[in-house]
Amino acid sequence: MSDAPQITLVDETGSTNADVASAIRSGDMSGIGAWHVARRQNAGKGRQGREWHDGAGNFMGSTVVEIQGGDPPPASLSFVAALAVGQAIDEVLDGNCRPKLKWPNDVLLDGGKVSGILLEMVGSHVVVGIGVNLIGAPDLPDRKTAALSDHGSAPDPETFAAILAKVFARYLAAWRADGLVPILRGFVFNSLHYTGSPVTVHDTDGSKIEGEFFGLETTDGALRLTLADGSERVIRAGDIS
Repeated sequence: MSDAPQITLVDETGSTNADVASAIRSGDMSGIGAWHVARRQNAGKGRQGREWHDGAGNFMGSTVVEIQGGDPPPASLSFVAALAVGQAIDEVLDGNCRPKLKWPNDVLLDGGKVSGILLEMVGSHVVVGIGVNLIGAPDLPDRKTAALSDHGSAPDPETFAAILAKVFARYLAAWRADGLVPILRGFVFNSLHYTGSPVTVHDTDGSKIEGEFFGLETTDGALRLTLADGSERVIRAGDIS
């Protein structure tokens, strides 16, 4: 019997995250460890309430993680998801264009954002929603975007779902067994960041904080910055450039 995660595919829905969250609230736990994938979604969203643009042929899917005693902080699953997306893309492109990670969970190809990751807490469960630009990327005014098809032959959503589900399961198992520190080490190793690299944090209120990358907090993955005056600042939310 195959131990591959179960994948359910629907032609269209409002939001795969909303579907899964609704099932949990109704007491249906069959989605734990499984994936709910849509060929199209018409009410998707990203971090900080941004719209996640639908695109037929791209990947849009969600899974559920049940938080257990002794697990790392639930929010740190964003690092698990980013690592999994990055590795799945690398496998599909066969190393043709290496994805890079950007705190807190962006995945980039050639400097363009190729994926969106959204975590939502529902009781003791985390719904992990992931969108990946397989065949096309939206034109956004504030950032460069990318698609796998820019760098090779893009798979269909079903094929990508199978690859991502297996990789995510491996990283999730490591997150539980070995803790957060190895996950954060892997994230930084595959990221744009290195000690001393310049970072600008754009807060939700429009303010900016400039400093140098000084690693991630081992307890929760918060961003550590060294400021110009030598002091250290810990950032737990915001976009960076």
